[in-house]
Amino acid sequence: MTAAFFDRLGDRIDRIDSVVSVGLDADPSRIPEHLHGADLPRWAFNRRIIDATHEYAACYKPNAAFYETSDGWRALRETIAYAHGKDVPVLLDAKRADIGNTTRQYAELLDHADAITVNPYLGRDSLQPFLDRPDKGVFVLCRTSNSGGADLQDLDLASGEPVYERVAALADLWNEHGNVGLVVGATAPEELADLREQVPDLPFLVPGVGAQGGDAEAAVAYGLADGVGVVNSSRGIIFAGEDRGEDFAGAAGEAAKRLRNRLNTYRAD
Repeated sequence: MTAAFFDRLGDRIDRIDSVVSVGLDADPSRIPEHLHGADLPRWAFNRRIIDATHEYAACYKPNAAFYETSDGWRALRETIAYAHGKDVPVLLDAKRADIGNTTRQYAELLDHADAITVNPYLGRDSLQPFLDRPDKGVFVLCRTSNSGGADLQDLDLASGEPVYERVAALADLWNEHGNVGLVVGATAPEELADLREQVPDLPFLVPGVGAQGGDAEAAVAYGLADGVGVVNSSRGIIFAGEDRGEDFAGAAGEAAKRLRNRLNTYRAD
């Protein structure tokens, strides 16, 4: 029987002493020019990034938006297989959910990835096919790092609680298989602290520490549940070497190491 995702993630974190999630947002417009002649430029780019960063990566987080072409899906499959070959789990940032047969089709993405992000707006039945995979991780969008997230997430319900707190409470109820986490941005440190108090056992995926300038200390202090959780940087790592030509991957490795060391400073405290 395959071990549960958060057990595998915890083992990975302990083994490499890192909670860094490397976001593989392989934007074709930013891939180095010398890779554009490859059969699958996004795969060629990701392979070099993985080679340079895997010793610091608790997981990889490709965003599905950058792969939704025929060649993109091929590149994504190659990327996932290669990451698995390095013994690194893959969290697909897809933000999926729907109803009926549609959401069951979306959940088949978990045949390839180890975890996925989902959107709770349609309620529990839209997430059930994901939740029913006890060996896979399901990260529910809760309090996101973009400024517009407050348009809905901060609205107060009749009960007096904001929407994002209700989402956290529901996710806690949906965690029957121990496979549910939350997406909570590092750009909202007060909400991070409040949510950790509300749901002490749910691991968080914390985006926004890299290019968005989120609070790294809060991400570590409140993002981990029993030592498990990940702090993501995408552009801040994979495009750290845009001015270094063919040495772009070396710069990405240096950026991943710096972030690992920075986050570990707060973990040690």
